[in-house]
Amino acid sequence: MTSNVEAMLVIGLVSVSDRASGGVYQDQGIPALQDWLARAITTPYRVETRLIADERAQIEATLIELVDTARCHLVLTTGGTGPARRDVTPEATVAVGTKEMPGFGEQMRQISLHFVPTAILSRQTAVIRETLDHAALIMNLPGQPKAIAETLGGLKDADGNTVAGGIFAAVPYCIDLIGGPYMETDPVVCKAFRPKSALRPAPAA
Repeated sequence: MTSNVEAMLVIGLVSVSDRASGGVYQDQGIPALQDWLARAITTPYRVETRLIADERAQIEATLIELVDTARCHLVLTTGGTGPARRDVTPEATVAVGTKEMPGFGEQMRQISLHFVPTAILSRQTAVIRETLDHAALIMNLPGQPKAIAETLGGLKDADGNTVAGGIFAAVPYCIDLIGGPYMETDPVVCKAFRPKSALRPAPAA
């Protein structure tokens, strides 16, 4: 697979909601994602956004388009991950993936369980989608803005000690491993973890 190390980081944001996509109320998922990413990522990047209904075929088509055509390296979805009949985002995500990454979903539920016992009803997951010359990480996130920030950044107690690690700390290295651009973060918001052998020196001032 051709490396995309020198390419600009491209992030796809997908909000899955019948009512928001139908104009019943204003979508909150994409703005919440944009706000958190703007604070966390210090590497230049551009964003592709999509607001769609809870329709499996449309979700699958959107994820494929974002990876294969828009060339996103990371795609974050919000909404449609519960047990209700219309919640089909995880099924669509797994259907377009070539590798499952279950650890992301496991940690998301661990974070949410600090707040509500119904976190175990969430079916969030993550996959890698690979084509001949490109690959992307696709992750399902919660639908509420507060939960989005907690899931990505993790939880800290009143003294600033980490209670539960956020999932985004593992994302930059995952993007490295699938041939994407080198992503750096603001450690105050989310400190990216890489093994020492994968670290790059800071650019000269």
